[in-house]
Amino acid sequence: MSQPDLIIHDEKDNVGVVVIETTKKGQECNAWIMENDKTININSTNAVPLGHKIALKDLKEGDTILKYGHDIGKVVKSIKKGEHVHVHNVKTKKW
Repeated sequence: MSQPDLIIHDEKDNVGVVVIETTKKGQECNAWIMENDKTININSTNAVPLGHKIALKDLKEGDTILKYGHDIGKVVKSIKKGEHVHVHNVKTKKW
């Protein structure tokens, strides 16, 4: 496998983490699933910077974001597969 563009830690995750400088709008990204050493491809619909997340499926308001196999927050604005997932559309459940 070539260098991945995204890393997905757990098969249950619904986001992947960008591990390149930035994805380009419309870029087909190679994503590596660490848990089982599988790869998938997903198109980035936005330019997404290093360390930020991309949705692996459509997510609706109220859905739980799973990263590292754990709940990291809830969707506060619908997110389409391939879109940037960050503070503009996800909030912690703590407040």
